[in-house]
Amino acid sequence: MTGRGILDQISAGLEPAGILLRGIARFGEGEGPALDGGGTALSVVLLGNIGGSVWPAFSRWRRRYGGPDPLDTWSKAMIQPVARKLAATAWFPSDPPYQPFQQWAMRAEALAPSPLGILLHPRYGLWHGYRGALGFPFELDGCLSLRDRDPSADGWEDACTAACPAGAVAKERFDVAACRAYLRSDAGQETCMVEGCRARDACPVGAQFRYPPEQVRFHMQALF
Repeated sequence: MTGRGILDQISAGLEPAGILLRGIARFGEGEGPALDGGGTALSVVLLGNIGGSVWPAFSRWRRRYGGPDPLDTWSKAMIQPVARKLAATAWFPSDPPYQPFQQWAMRAEALAPSPLGILLHPRYGLWHGYRGALGFPFELDGCLSLRDRDPSADGWEDACTAACPAGAVAKERFDVAACRAYLRSDAGQETCMVEGCRARDACPVGAQFRYPPEQVRFHMQALF
């Protein structure tokens, strides 16, 4: 099967769930992550959401699920059958040994670190995520990378920093404890917990991909 055929099968299996192809990280011989069957990956296909793409399918599934870590559990339920079908090794951000998803993503596309710990995508801004990855022992042809820079990215770090009501965001770090303390306060319960992170909202890149309100509240509750 050609590389394009593999990518088409991944898309066909996962796009109905809103899990999309998010780039290919390519490695030299012996450089990539270890595969289940031995050897190392030459290609790692990143999988995840763009904006609220996963929310309709996930929220329907979640109504029937009563266990812990619903988004991680759902992601594995969607991705693992595709991995088995293609004899690929599947990795997930929530599973040890933890894989360097952010490094893979920056290898695949022109992403930049942000003060919030979310990679800034040149088109989607801070409104995207990685739900898993598939590794293959051969090179996959096909280009999924996006390296066009959005001009509105100028000054985005200052905008995020200034917008945080807790003062938890700075260029060099994200003070998680200060953020959570603010979320526990009356002001935090009435603002960020309902409307979403002010600092994230302030980023001018990819505003049209902002998560729907229900998804915003889900992620805020997970952070809280």
